[in-house]
Amino acid sequence: MTTQHPKTTLTNATYGLVSALKPCTIPSSTNPNHIIWNNEAYSFLQHPCPQTANPNLWHQSQLTTIHGLFEVTAGVYQVRGLDLSNMTIIEGDTGILVLDPLTSTETASEALSLYRSVRGERHVSALLYSHSHIDHFGGAQGILPPGTKHDIPIIAPEGFMAAAMDENIFVGNAMAKRTMFMYGSSLPRDPAGQIGCGIGSSVAAGSASLIPPNISIKHSGEERVVDGVRIVFQLVPGTEAPAEMNCYFSVQRALYISECVVHGLHNVASLRGGQAVDAKGWSRYLDEALVWFGDEAEVLCMGHTWPVWGQEEIADVVSGQRDLYAYLHDQTVRLMNRGLNGVEIAEVLGLPAGLQSAWHAQGFYGSVSHNVKGIYQRYMGWFDGDAAHLWEHPPAENAKRYVFTMGGIDEVIRKAEHFVQEGDLRFAATLLRHAVSADPMYAASKEALADVYMRLGFGAENATWRNYYLSAAQDLGRTPNSQIKALGTGMKMGQSVEQWLDLMAIRLNGPKAGAERFAIDVHVTDEQRWWRVTVSNGALTYRSALAQDGFSGVSGLTLALQKRELFGVLGGVGLHEAQSGELGLLEKLLSLVES
Repeated sequence: MTTQHPKTTLTNATYGLVSALKPCTIPSSTNPNHIIWNNEAYSFLQHPCPQTANPNLWHQSQLTTIHGLFEVTAGVYQVRGLDLSNMTIIEGDTGILVLDPLTSTETASEALSLYRSVRGERHVSALLYSHSHIDHFGGAQGILPPGTKHDIPIIAPEGFMAAAMDENIFVGNAMAKRTMFMYGSSLPRDPAGQIGCGIGSSVAAGSASLIPPNISIKHSGEERVVDGVRIVFQLVPGTEAPAEMNCYFSVQRALYISECVVHGLHNVASLRGGQAVDAKGWSRYLDEALVWFGDEAEVLCMGHTWPVWGQEEIADVVSGQRDLYAYLHDQTVRLMNRGLNGVEIAEVLGLPAGLQSAWHAQGFYGSVSHNVKGIYQRYMGWFDGDAAHLWEHPPAENAKRYVFTMGGIDEVIRKAEHFVQEGDLRFAATLLRHAVSADPMYAASKEALADVYMRLGFGAENATWRNYYLSAAQDLGRTPNSQIKALGTGMKMGQSVEQWLDLMAIRLNGPKAGAERFAIDVHVTDEQRWWRVTVSNGALTYRSALAQDGFSGVSGLTLALQKRELFGVLGGVGLHEAQSGELGLLEKLLSLVES
């Protein structure tokens, strides 16, 4: 079934436009010559769709690049198209409430300036974070710059800080390259490159920040009046983020549904990694939102894409998304119980006709295919039940054997070309991946695989699939030593000591540390807390106590320092000054932890 472009998409995406940046470019706060947001780079989207892009994705990208300040309803504004996400502004009695201040301080500051250029210099009377993903809080210091007083309500769902700080700590390095591929960070912005992310153009660069909340919403139905604005909160944890909430502004009759609804299928399992979320719970929370707010709300605002106006239209979109996640969950489980594995279910499960034709249910960001596999994985784990897959060789070793069996790399390339000509790009990619894995330096197989990835990317309706395929093709054109490097170590000053130790534990080189057995006591003086870090049998474990005598036995080294000093020491700064005990023990610990 062909998806129809609904008549209201362009109307709704442009409705209420008040002002726009001309040109829509934003420089870095630290280097004015460096542009961290450039919406002008997507001007090519105003032309007809070329053969290098899926027509539906091209149209979605046209809609998500529409930018500026929009009046949603009386007293409610949104800034869209200045980042991956939207910033929503609600006018109060004395100032404004800012909801979800984008990814970077630069884009958030520019968004606020754009609003003030139209509505005047209204002060920020409250800051709200709908959930724990950085594109909804990273621009906080662009709204409340360093040095200004933060004695205003800063409101977030319960568990926000833990979720925000834990995001990417454990597997940050593993996720980094996937994230860059998923969003097409290194791809050119042109018809053969990155044309969007499905729910926005791209993720803003620049400076990220986090101002901790001082008010936590602890239960659904909680009501607060902030600067004369009455808000009813609905907690929706474990939907699109571990800590998330929806906000209903009752006087304005505006429901902000966070990221539980966007114009497109969202991710149950993201390509960048992370745990698959509870699609069934997601569906139930959407039904709850309809029960609570469906008879009152007259406009639905989202953290990405454009609003929906009218109770009937809101009910249609929210109930459709409710049914979408319920259908994916229930039908995956049904087929799972009939003996199919995740890959098999993804091949046979399609959406019912009503959802196939709904623009808001299309796979521009998430997809039926990879979401089904995520739901399967959530219940059944990595093993698909086939004994042959229980103890397979690693991919490179498997590849060598496949290539040998098929008669060598050149023969594999020849066979892959046959499948390309037959239109089976998926199997051609499988064959050529074996050839590249067997000999990563062989240029012919790399070029052939890159070509297949390009073709798959050009045909993809899903923006993240397109970006991933095209990024992988780009990566094949580089030398083996030019892989994209992960950014940073993942350890940040704003994290807790416990989070630092968790990070060290998963980076401990277990085989190298296998014969080591020692303990280090750390007294974090400004937190009045003791920590014992133990390395034994290749594992790093830790305990916490209020005093050193809370630990049994004796450690080989005792450290007493403030948290900020400990941060430096764990980064290799001031090691000798910090030690009092067995010299070199701290260096030994750090030598066992991979960067």
